[in-house]
Amino acid sequence: MKVIILFFQLQTIVFNQPAPGTESAIFAPGVVSIDSIAEFGSTYSKDGKEFFFAIERKSGRAETHYMKLEGKQWTKSTPILVHKEYSYNDPMLSPDQKRLYFISDRPLSGSGPKKDFDIWYVERNKTGWSEPKNAGPQINSGKNEYYVSFTSTGTMYFSSGRDVTTEHPKNYDVYFAKRDGNGFKQAEKASEAINTYNYEGDVFIAPDESYLIVASDRPGTFGAGDLFISFKTKDGGWTPVKNMGPNVNGPRFDYCPFVTADGKYLLYTRAEDIRWVDAKSLIKP
Repeated sequence: MKVIILFFQLQTIVFNQPAPGTESAIFAPGVVSIDSIAEFGSTYSKDGKEFFFAIERKSGRAETHYMKLEGKQWTKSTPILVHKEYSYNDPMLSPDQKRLYFISDRPLSGSGPKKDFDIWYVERNKTGWSEPKNAGPQINSGKNEYYVSFTSTGTMYFSSGRDVTTEHPKNYDVYFAKRDGNGFKQAEKASEAINTYNYEGDVFIAPDESYLIVASDRPGTFGAGDLFISFKTKDGGWTPVKNMGPNVNGPRFDYCPFVTADGKYLLYTRAEDIRWVDAKSLIKP
């Protein structure tokens, strides 16, 4: 009930926007989704009091912004991960809320030419956040890694281009890595029910691992790419992904899915704006 109350405050006090129905709407127009700026990769803390999202500057460089609920008012959007050369985007909190994961093209040394995108994180401390730390070779490869999501037990799901070839140039696949102390075990590729030679990226995993949502440009989309959903089967496998339908997907690429902790809303990105829609009507086997 607490989370629901917080979201009621969010939509009426700050964003002045009614909750969405079964058709998606632009999220917080003029506050978060601004016409002159490209926003994407949004996520809330479990208690609904912190909101993170990324924006992309005209130069193509991305940065992560932050808003906090203080009393009954949200703070103004503030950049918390920003660099004059490197991008910091696709923010996602760890299950214990102590780490903020993201992707970046910064080199391992922290200086010099850009590299491929790796998964990184910062840790909370008394003054805010630590310096960025690379998630390590169990997660990252020599090619791009994108978009992080976690189960409640700490298993990380993400997308990787490590199998991209000349023959299959868009072959991004969903991977997962189980927690191992403060780090992770070697990442494993997810089921063929999810992965194809097409692009499978921006995966959101349910905290109980009962379903996942993934962005893909496979055949049968309504536009350049859509959000698809798969459900965990009784034997631990996954159902073949199915398109989430025209109430979610549109003529442009739909990506960066995130479902709020109360299970009520699906947030995602299309055409440089964050959108949201009622999740409970969509997440059904």
